[in-house]
Amino acid sequence: MREHPLCERIDIASRGWEENRAFFSGKSAESLLASPVTEDFAFHPDGIHFRTGLRAIQLQDYDAIFLRLPPPLDNGFLRFLTTHFPNQKIINRPSGLMKTANKAFLLNFPEICPEMKLCENAEDIRTFSKKFPIVLKPLRNYGGKGIVKIQGEQVEVDGQELSLEDFLSSYEQAPEPYLAMKFLKNVNQGDKRIVVVNEQVLGGVLRLPPPGAWLCNAAQGGQATGTELTPEETRMAQVIGPVLQREGIAMFGFDTLVDDQGKRILSEINTLSIGGLPQMGALNGQPVVSRAAALLWQYINDEIYGDPD
Repeated sequence: MREHPLCERIDIASRGWEENRAFFSGKSAESLLASPVTEDFAFHPDGIHFRTGLRAIQLQDYDAIFLRLPPPLDNGFLRFLTTHFPNQKIINRPSGLMKTANKAFLLNFPEICPEMKLCENAEDIRTFSKKFPIVLKPLRNYGGKGIVKIQGEQVEVDGQELSLEDFLSSYEQAPEPYLAMKFLKNVNQGDKRIVVVNEQVLGGVLRLPPPGAWLCNAAQGGQATGTELTPEETRMAQVIGPVLQREGIAMFGFDTLVDDQGKRILSEINTLSIGGLPQMGALNGQPVVSRAAALLWQYINDEIYGDPD
């Protein structure tokens, strides 16, 4: 992004430094330190480039903010951010994140998803699980954390098995809403992550579960390989993209699984911290990173500043 002709400069403010805690906890917009992105900026395990050249900054000095924070992300911080910087100049837009960074957002696309239901109590779970095997997804968890599989009277949670009644008894002590989905028997064919920027598909990565497992997330031991999109996935991008664009979501990822009829179907939408672009480019032999940067600058130029030229 720094090398693009539209860029004068880019600074990065890290949530990882103690000096920025007041800002990222939504307490002060005046105490924010940032580092310039220079030619030698690169990944380092100690994060040294996030501290090089640190200086105090003011949000109002910037044309746009690219917000890339991994979940969980508090809505209170998003509201705080928009009191000090125009909501429409933040990528992805905080108002859009508050609507979309929740698994229940999938309920807007029932025609391209497995059969699903928002379960808010034990009876909802019990009733839905009688139809077919299901998985329960906590609304704001990520990386496969906290996912529950229910098949008949058996429940699997974080690799542990217990009875449905024992699970529901424990659940009733501290109930939380779940998005329940039909469990797809072809899950071993892999979970495909597809990334879209400014309504343009960059590509996908197929994540295969470890032998004998059904969770495909890299955090759960899944292995990634290059892949191409199916016609069904291209249609999904065309359905989802305009909806998210209207909410100010310029960059997002979505996941697909193979349904019981052998076709790809939507299982997840991620609008928060979209990663894996260098790996996707390497696996597919495509300039994914530079294309993503160009599309983000195009979005800033056209959508934020209204300059189609």
